[in-house]
Amino acid sequence: MQKRTLSFWEIWNMSFGFLGIQFGFALQNANTSRIFETLGANVEDIPILWIAAPVTGLVVQPIIGYFSDRTWTKLGRRRPYFLIGAILSSIALFIMPNSPTLWVAAGTLWIMDASINISMEPFRAFVGDNLPERQRTLGFSMQSFFIGIGAVVGSALPWVFTNWIGLSNTAPEGVIPDSVKWSFYVGGVVFFLAVLWTVIKSKEYSPAELAAFEKRRLEISPAKVDVLDKIKNIRTQLLSGLIMAVTGSVMSAVIYFNNLTKELYILFIGLILIGLLFMIVSQLRSKDIRNGFTIIITDMLNMPVTMKQLAWVQFFSWFALFSMWIYTTQAVTGHVFGTRDTTSELYNDAADWVTIMFGVYNGVAASVAFLLPVLARRTSNKFTHMLALVAGGLGLLSIYFVSDKIGLTMAMVGVGIAWASILSIPYAMLSGSLPSAKMGYYMGVFNFFIVIPQIVAATILGFLVKEYFNNEPIYALIIGGFAFIIAGLLTLRVNTQRKIDISEQK
Repeated sequence: MQKRTLSFWEIWNMSFGFLGIQFGFALQNANTSRIFETLGANVEDIPILWIAAPVTGLVVQPIIGYFSDRTWTKLGRRRPYFLIGAILSSIALFIMPNSPTLWVAAGTLWIMDASINISMEPFRAFVGDNLPERQRTLGFSMQSFFIGIGAVVGSALPWVFTNWIGLSNTAPEGVIPDSVKWSFYVGGVVFFLAVLWTVIKSKEYSPAELAAFEKRRLEISPAKVDVLDKIKNIRTQLLSGLIMAVTGSVMSAVIYFNNLTKELYILFIGLILIGLLFMIVSQLRSKDIRNGFTIIITDMLNMPVTMKQLAWVQFFSWFALFSMWIYTTQAVTGHVFGTRDTTSELYNDAADWVTIMFGVYNGVAASVAFLLPVLARRTSNKFTHMLALVAGGLGLLSIYFVSDKIGLTMAMVGVGIAWASILSIPYAMLSGSLPSAKMGYYMGVFNFFIVIPQIVAATILGFLVKEYFNNEPIYALIIGGFAFIIAGLLTLRVNTQRKIDISEQK
């Protein structure tokens, strides 16, 4: 048995929901800092308010992935999660721009990001489930295309409502402008309808069929198999947990005794908690206790080699992206246009142009989405991804040197090329190394290497900007540019040879 080759329109339908997901995600990325600042947040406080997004992703995605691997309903395996997440996300999009206070907005961001993650995580596994390996690069590229289109329109909506419809982009202090409010309302509707289209128009293979496909794949192309020593593996897990807990404790003490920025506690207290979880699970495994909790934590330790190598690429890539999402509005309004008065017309015109910039990089991503697989076939996935990330780094670095809207727009071209590659090529490289029975879970764990750099960025960028860069956000974008370039170089060391580790955690 082999998976059948799907037609272009079948792949279109199964990917269409990403149009809505990215529509909502783009509104969140381009406007949340603006909403926070309008409601009274200081520049140095904005990263910590954004911490909700990565923290919810860290918790939600592997859990949703684990359970979606084990779900089978009339709607299928992944589609129930698409639908539930879309309903919750749409509600949050309606609430967000009506937040009366800063902390209500921060709480709504938490709920909204958790809901988006419920829909988003199974979409990655959906490609691995439904497409044969030869079509997966196309499948992820189709997702990139819809991500780009959704993000272009979503990012540009406040500007469109202001300049084409005539809605106001200014408001009294502490009030969100009408152009932003109506953008979020439209986003809520589009999110739900796009995901509903995929739910109705797509089909899924049953668990039995997927198991048969996996068996046949191994018969045709055997993978290298390593049998794990359970006792040694448990000891490694215990030692890893101990190292993480001790490191987190020592760094927390350094923060306390040197009176450093309190936001740094989030990163190292999180490290302590993960270390404790590793140690607890190692003790449960030594007593032959096996359940969903022990499987989820242990499979983090036993990730495929390809996934571990891609983790470093993802870390620096998403650190760069998060620095851009947090600080572009402040860098453009302050460094390029010279204003931080949120009630002024100059500030709001500059902030609206940021949404255009975000629309440009997403438009570029949509435009090159189907070109990257062509380049990858002529060279390799690794080389193509490296070139794209370097282009993104040069784009971010160039913002420091530009002085007008045209220059800002051109800077986003490189970022768009990087974005298109980040959304497709790492997943194409990863999917071939994953067992089908754990596709959803490992795609969720792979999100750790999207989330962890965001947490790092949210905890240290505010500290660096305040303590070392005189509260000038443009330097956060410079750091992000160099992070993109580092990620590109690390791509060249990724080994895509398939390898399976076998332990008691099946």
